[in-house]
Amino acid sequence: MDTHKRVLGILFTVTEILQIMVLTILSLIFSTLFPLIIEQADQDATWILEWVSRFGQLLGLILIFFFAIPSVIAGIGLLNKQRWAMTLALIFGCLKLFSFPIGTVIGIYTIWVFAEDQKQAKTD
Repeated sequence: MDTHKRVLGILFTVTEILQIMVLTILSLIFSTLFPLIIEQADQDATWILEWVSRFGQLLGLILIFFFAIPSVIAGIGLLNKQRWAMTLALIFGCLKLFSFPIGTVIGIYTIWVFAEDQKQAKTD
């Protein structure tokens, strides 16, 4: 079971670091492109584009701080064999179920590892 927890820890850490990198790159792209688009827009559309730009940056920050960073912490905790990490991984694994197809596979694997770990803990 320790092997599965290690694999799960690696999966969580790698996928979430990749997600942080992608969200950061997208944020940089949008923060570069939106001022150029806003300059070309007419006065009526300017405030809408500014609002969309700020909303997109806020959404990216929320995704990073509330989903990606805690998932990286869960992955590192699983790699360090912390007891609390499996519970945190289960929470974020259930949230990953909605991220088709890779997140769904990781979510199912997380639930399976958690169930097997609980079953093994009851027999010990």
